[in-house]
Amino acid sequence: MSFPRYPEYSDSGLGWLGAVPKHWQVKPLKFVASVQTGIAKGKDNAGKNTIEVSYLRVANVQDGYLALDDVSRIEIPEELLGRYSLRVGDVLMNEGGDFDKLGRGHIWNGEIEPCIHQNHVFAVRPNKISSAWLNTITGSGYAQFYFMTRAKQSTNLASISSTNIMELPIVVPPEDEQRAILQFLHTETTKIDHLMAEQEKLIALLKEKRQVAIAHAVTKGLDPTVPMKDSGVEWLGEVPAHWQLTRVKHLTNNFDQGWSPQCESYPVASEDEWGVLKVGCVNGGIFNPEENKSLPAELDPLPELGIRKGDLLISRANTRELVGSAAVALRDYPNLLLCDKLYRLRLGDAVTSTEFVAYYLSTSQARGQIELSASGASSSMLNISQATILEMAIALPADEEQGEIVAFIESEQSKLNALIAEAQHAIDLLKERRTALISAAVTGQIDVRGLVKKEQEQAA
Repeated sequence: MSFPRYPEYSDSGLGWLGAVPKHWQVKPLKFVASVQTGIAKGKDNAGKNTIEVSYLRVANVQDGYLALDDVSRIEIPEELLGRYSLRVGDVLMNEGGDFDKLGRGHIWNGEIEPCIHQNHVFAVRPNKISSAWLNTITGSGYAQFYFMTRAKQSTNLASISSTNIMELPIVVPPEDEQRAILQFLHTETTKIDHLMAEQEKLIALLKEKRQVAIAHAVTKGLDPTVPMKDSGVEWLGEVPAHWQLTRVKHLTNNFDQGWSPQCESYPVASEDEWGVLKVGCVNGGIFNPEENKSLPAELDPLPELGIRKGDLLISRANTRELVGSAAVALRDYPNLLLCDKLYRLRLGDAVTSTEFVAYYLSTSQARGQIELSASGASSSMLNISQATILEMAIALPADEEQGEIVAFIESEQSKLNALIAEAQHAIDLLKERRTALISAAVTGQIDVRGLVKKEQEQAA
């Protein structure tokens, strides 16, 4: 769909912003809003009259919404409550984070009263424009470009100062046009969000189908006519009668845990360098050798911790959803060393396809036992013991059938993954359209006044 343009434009004076409608203004944010910086933790409150209040952190301020399930509490001097309290209509913006999240935020609607914010969250308080307009502007592509060009950047993170925030050029149309643009964007982005939600629902269904196919293949086999027997394990149920009931420990020749020295933040650049694997190398059930950190030159490597083809790698420590994730190395990686948060299993001759065991560990039945056994003081980092893996019950088919089952799973996964990728591509295109539409509307590259008026007349 093509949109009309405004009849006249003038140069904004900013090359990256370009021309804007002639009757619009462009002002630094400091002329239409004020910024309230937050409080830093660790202040000495000895001898002061203190109170405990809710305390908003960077993790609570997401792009387009607030995550308030886990809000911290902090003790502050009572006289500082007014200085740092959030007000309804404040536009919250993060000082830093991942490159694509810089300046992300949302409008504070008084969800928690009273509530203050940390020094890494800015509360921008509009006084001459609406909170909705400011929030839409700061979330647009042109504002994100500005933040990135003004930010201090490190390897994986970026941060921006309140001074640079307040210099953000704000495009200011007349109030009636602001309302029309916001109404238009609400209507159009709601449609796009609905389409994205449908694609996300499809992806969830495809992933569920993929998981069901894997679980059925590695616990019931491929032939629905074979006799079954009770495994004697409540969570496993019936298995093919000719499969061997055993435990992982009886299939394992070597069980190792790795090493976690202080490493560089970047991965190895070549196979001539030494690296230590990160626990995320097994996420998703596929071994990713790029998930590693370089071993400093002054540290001697431990070659015995190198990865060999066929090694079964299992995460020992991670979040509840990821702890116990398993993947198989498909070739030798002698320069990549096992880390302390990974287990390495080298299986015996009874297992001709290590992938069969890895797939088995990914089933909901096995995952349920892993998550049940996981322990730790923090939900963000749980641990599983060697015994959790070694004592895991498993029904193992004969050599040839192991290979047939793995081949079937890989074929089914290939088909389903292609459909998932297609749906994800559709989501990516919708996101691009959403971003482009917002940027075009708030910078006046399209004139939506007539469309909104027509919609209002039809509604009447």
